Amino acid sequence: MVDVRRVTLPGVGVLHSFTNADGVELAVVAHRTGSSDLVTRPAGDDDDTAASTIRLREDEAHTLAELLGGTRIVESITELDELPGVPIDWVSVDADDAIAGRALGEVPVASGVAIVAVVRDDHAHPSPARDFVVRAGDTIVAVGPPEGIATVFRAVHQGVGLAGRPGA
Repeated sequence: MVDVRRVTLPGVGVLHSFTNADGVELAVVAHRTGSSDLVTRPAGDDDDTAASTIRLREDEAHTLAELLGGTRIVESITELDELPGVPIDWVSVDADDAIAGRALGEVPVASGVAIVAVVRDDHAHPSPARDFVVRAGDTIVAVGPPEGIATVFRAVHQGVGLAGRPGA
């Protein structure tokens, strides 16, 4: 298991870092603004000029996370997908998705489908209430018939069936 250091940066956000087997310190500064910095430098080198920093927009950070395998929680959800007779799926919410910034209860839930959790950062919110506000970056986890889950996820992305949206 990799030892990850977490440091709160007042007024900035949170820094997570670890040192890999080659002695390189890898860090992510998650800014309160939504952007992130990916930082690398030789371990033990306190000279900031030795560091290399890449600024990522929120959507770019999410893409990189997906390429690297997602969060541990989402990886755990993947294992559940292998349970026979329990259709489970999840969808990531982007800033331009219809549900972003809206209450989960506005999503029309198809017959036999249950939204069992919303994952935000590395925290799962099991059995979220109807007034739970969904944010960009959240992952919505649903169980039920695949066609019903697909209907729910269309509403999440496109707004079909959401109150006050076309098709409602």
